[in-house]
Order: sequence, then structure tokens, then C-alpha cells
Amino acid sequence: MAYLFTSESVSEGHPDKIADQISDALLDNFLAFDPESKVACETLVTTGQVVLAGEVKSATYLDVQSIAREVINDIGYTKGAYKFSGDSCGVISLIHEQSQDINQGVDRATKEEQGAGDQGMMFGYASKETGNYMPLALDISHKLLQVLAELRREAREIDYLRPDAKAQVTIEYSDDNVPQRIDTIVISTQHDPFHDDDEVMLNKIKKDLLEILMPRVIAQLPAYVQELFNDDITYHINPTGKFVIGGPHGDTGLTGRKIIVDTYGGKGAHGGGAFSGKDPSKVDRSAAYAARHAAKNLVAAGIADEVLVQVSYAIGVVEPTSILVNTYGSAKVDLTDGEIAERVKEIFDMRPFAIEERLKLRDPIYYETAAYGHMGKEPRIVTKVFESPYNGRVEKEVELFTWEKLDHVEKVKKAFASAFKAETAANI
Repeated sequence: MAYLFTSESVSEGHPDKIADQISDALLDNFLAFDPESKVACETLVTTGQVVLAGEVKSATYLDVQSIAREVINDIGYTKGAYKFSGDSCGVISLIHEQSQDINQGVDRATKEEQGAGDQGMMFGYASKETGNYMPLALDISHKLLQVLAELRREAREIDYLRPDAKAQVTIEYSDDNVPQRIDTIVISTQHDPFHDDDEVMLNKIKKDLLEILMPRVIAQLPAYVQELFNDDITYHINPTGKFVIGGPHGDTGLTGRKIIVDTYGGKGAHGGGAFSGKDPSKVDRSAAYAARHAAKNLVAAGIADEVLVQVSYAIGVVEPTSILVNTYGSAKVDLTDGEIAERVKEIFDMRPFAIEERLKLRDPIYYETAAYGHMGKEPRIVTKVFESPYNGRVEKEVELFTWEKLDHVEKVKKAFASAFKAETAANI
């Protein structure tokens, strides 16, 4: 029997995402001026206020207030009517030094001996469902909000949009897990009070999103996904009828409260640890990226159609306590999932420092991860500039989303060459 699966995304103006972006902007600035910084920075945003807290060990000093305000303005909170803006909000910093008890478990005589910054389990997932090896419902949800943000910034065809928004996509699957059609799309977008009659406003918003947003989104999707859209989709657009009060004035935001949006939209699994605001010694972040890197390269190499990789750690210990692979019965090799995991250990070094080195995680690359998902984005090289009244100016070329690179596919194929099933080997 066919079944339905749903994923959601939230915009960069959602309160929790504002918090994530501030935390990652602070992290990037610490790493830009001191790459060895140890950072665990949390942010809370509410009506007219930003609270920064957490632990930092760094040789640099930052104007954290200015960084937070710049992020808020860049997102689009620039008007007093929002009851939250970068120029007028209060910013309180409660950041203090990292615990020495934690630090002694991480810093060692050599970097190769670096221990994990915490215990816990992390997951990476990949599927052949989309070109970027991400779950389709989440991929479309992200795209809806990215295009909505483009329309907000253009302010031409739709000029009443405010920064806060959420989207949700439900897809019908066949028994063999193949997407059949888009069943339901939910979009809630904050807006100006541009008419005295709420019904008139709602009808205008529905019309604009259906006639302007949706065609632009669908046009950017590959042909096989476009075919899943039809006239029978159920749309819920601003289902409460009005969404003027939003952002941090409507709902308090906290770092790390959108970890399913950040990863796989409910597909695969999540270990529970947030990413944003954490330097790569925190395996909550770095090992989740490494697990995604492994899962994606395994699927791209043809080992399986769908792969979940779990890795776990003990705080202060160099070697992972476990590595698990789950192919959901889709493996194309004559090996058990346990045997696949043993080969994964040989291909991907999951020691904390090895992950940092392989994925270049000591660079200031994190602000770009903090909205519309940490996974599934295109790797690219950019030049970033950081300026500080205390540290001067740093211009640095960095590589974003290294964990999305398919740079281990040939290594994987070589390691599994003798294990491919006959029907698969013919296509490798």
C-alpha cells in the first residue's frame, strides 16, 4: 500500500534560524582570527533582545554585538515594525571561558591524538532519491523557502513579505519507496498588514504564492521532480488566516532547535546534537559531516541505493567507539551491513583530527550552513572577509560544504570491487 512522508524547512528569518546564524557567524569570526579557537556558542532571540552565551577558548577578542547586529540586518530584520531589528535590539553577552576539564580531553601532545570533544552518536544519510543524494520532501521544502526569500529581497512581484516563513511538503510513495506525486504543500509566510480586511490579504497571498512562487520553484527542479506536481495537490497557505506578528517578536528562537531541518527532514536518523555555534572539535558537528560524506560517497559509488552511517564517541577518546552502516536492504554488494561497516572504517578515518583535516573544518565555513540545511548543498570555493576593530582585516579563500564532495567514490569502488553483485558490477 502506498504511504505518505513529510518533511519541513524554515526560512533564514525563522527565530531559531536567526539564532543559528548568529552562533555560526560568531564561530566563523573566532576561527578567522584564531583557527585553533574552541567555541560552543548559543544564542537566544526574543522581542527586541539577543542573548549570547556559551564557552570559548581563543586567542582573539570579538565585538560580538556588532557581529550579531550585522547578521540580523542581513537576514532582513531592519524595521521597527517587526519589533526586532539589528540596529535597535539589545545584545547581551554571557560568553565565558571553556571548561579546563573538557579542554584537557581534547588538546593532546600531538593533534593526531586529539580526543572527541564530547560523547554521543552522530548519523549521516544519503539516498539516490535526488541528484544531491538528499530526501526529496526536504529538498523541495528548502527550495520553496529559498525562492520565497529571493522574492522578498527583490520586492517586485511580491512586496509585502517579511522574513519569517515555514514550508512543509508531503509526498506519496509506492510500496517500493519510489515517489509518485506531491500530495500536500504547506507554506506559512510572515507579511505586512497591507489591507484592513484579513480575507483580502489572505486571498492575495494565496494567489501570489500559487501563481508566482510555485512556477518559479517548479522551473528550478529537475524534470523527474516536475512530473510529481499536478492539479490535485492540496495547498495550505497561511492556514491561520494571518501571519503579521512573527520573527523573534512572535516566537523566541534558540540555537539548535531545528536539527531535523538541518539534516534529513526526518529520513535516516539524528543523534540529537545541534551543529551551529560549535567548532569542529565538537563531534556533534564534525562527525555528522563525516558520516554524511561517507554515506554520500557509498551511494554514489553504487554500494547501495540508500545508506545510513552511524559513528559514536567517548569524550576525550581518539578512536570512535562504533561505526554502523544500514543499507535498508538496498545493498548492491554481497556483504552484510556489518561487513560494509568494516570496510568503511578502512576508507574513512573517523578520528576527530583526521575529520578536521580531511574536510578542512578549521576554516571559517559555517555561516553558510546555518540556513536551508547543512547537507545537500553544492561544494564551492569562496573568498570571505572578516574585519574587527581589535584584530584588523582577514581575507581568506575557503571551501564550503566539503562533506558534500564525491572525492572518495573511486576509493570506495576499489575497496568493494570484489564484492559487487554480478548485475551491479556490469554497470560499474
